[in-house]
Amino acid sequence: MAVHLDHGDDDLAEVHEINVTPFIDVILVLLIVFMIAAPLATVDVPVDLPSANAEPQPRPAEPLYLSVKADLSLLIGEEPVAKDGLRAALEEQTGGDREQRIFLRADKSVDYGDLMDVMNGLRSAGYLKIALVSLDSADAP
Repeated sequence: MAVHLDHGDDDLAEVHEINVTPFIDVILVLLIVFMIAAPLATVDVPVDLPSANAEPQPRPAEPLYLSVKADLSLLIGEEPVAKDGLRAALEEQTGGDREQRIFLRADKSVDYGDLMDVMNGLRSAGYLKIALVSLDSADAP
């Protein structure tokens, strides 16, 4: 059995097939990266949110959550913050950008007056763009 490599002329035959193996490898690596990164990007602070039926607005890539728990303790993301240290903690998280929207989450049992005290603290710190977070009425228990 012999192989004949001389085709008579120096032109190589063109191959009209696309090698998709590297493309599939890249897609699988990206899938694994997103599967690992997606659960880490959520906030896991247990807050019993009220429901709303308003149309949801688009969220930024990395929203900044300020949570008010039932015992009136404050959390930025998952880090606890004292009420008197709210201004400094917000400036640290936002880099001093007061135009950044703050997503305010509060437990259902938090009194309206207590929630307004937190909002007044945000306003006095210079953060005027506040979004209230709630559950969709379809997600409500």
